[in-house]
Amino acid sequence: MLRKFAKLLTDYCTKVKKLDEVLITSSFEAYPLIRELWRSVIERGAYPRLRLSDDVLTEIFYRYAPEELLKYLSEIDEYVAERVNVSITVVAPTHTKALVGIDPERIKVRSRALRKLTDIFMMRDSEGSLRWVVTAYPSRALAQEAGMSPIEFEDFVYRALKLYVDDPLNAWTKQAAMQERIASFLDRVSELRIVGEDTDIRMNVSGRKWINDDGRNNMPGGEVFSAPHEDSVEGYITFTYPAIWRGVEVEGVKLYFKKGVVVEAHALKGEEFLKKMLETDDGARKVGEVAFGLNYDIKRFTKQILFDEKIGGTIHLALGAAYPKTGGKNSSSIHWDMVKDMRKGKVFADGELVYVDGRFIEDVIV
Repeated sequence: MLRKFAKLLTDYCTKVKKLDEVLITSSFEAYPLIRELWRSVIERGAYPRLRLSDDVLTEIFYRYAPEELLKYLSEIDEYVAERVNVSITVVAPTHTKALVGIDPERIKVRSRALRKLTDIFMMRDSEGSLRWVVTAYPSRALAQEAGMSPIEFEDFVYRALKLYVDDPLNAWTKQAAMQERIASFLDRVSELRIVGEDTDIRMNVSGRKWINDDGRNNMPGGEVFSAPHEDSVEGYITFTYPAIWRGVEVEGVKLYFKKGVVVEAHALKGEEFLKKMLETDDGARKVGEVAFGLNYDIKRFTKQILFDEKIGGTIHLALGAAYPKTGGKNSSSIHWDMVKDMRKGKVFADGELVYVDGRFIEDVIV
């Protein structure tokens, strides 16, 4: 199964080719997959490079670094970000809340320091000079966070990635075709209105490009996304699931928008943290992404955004940075996804009902 996983990442997602510089980023928790990835990269004639992370070491940095170090941007990190050909990131934490006890101000300062790396990534993604994918390994920490046993969560992950089918690459090709129909339809839409529980929000998406996340950049894939015009978001939205940033959970988020900017923010839990993150920079109060979750193999919330933003029958907004390839112009050092269940909701496109109870109306998107 791990061999199929690795081949999916190198052959379908990033199309690794001869003499590519391939950066693999993960923790030792994912070593069984890392080993297969290393093999797959080398078999394709590319050069693998490994960057290991560790949750305890990350906490030590945020907890004890002097302010000067929190503000420091490594020239080596910048060099790698500018020059690597392929980036494969495998999320595999040993602890999902390593920064829960850290002062939000310190997290904000560090986010600002790393903004240049975010900008480099967004630029290279837009121009097509970086092939990248983010995926998740079924670690015990993620299983526990999702409220599943290790075996149950492993099964969940493999189903979400379509690894149980004989030919996962073909299965993802079919998923991509379905999503492309939706993205092509939305490319012709000017205004979206999203109506659901304690939610009524409008935004202008005219001229913005809808991107088909077919698993090449996120594995599992399963969404189409774009960016609204920066000053166009109006109304209010209440998110169903906890919004998680750097392991900190904010529950019951409700946001009010005027002229594209969050003018009022509330949460049942973590409101202080939410408001602190909104102060990160000018772009943190604007929407950088609007998206529809279309992976109907993902049916439950896991507290891991890589899966949760793809849940079939959901929408999500991201506060902060927009992906330039959508035409979005919002710039920020954060990109914070927040998910709403729309399985009891409706979406109108230019006044026409196009989406009901978590699915697009087939006759509309033909």
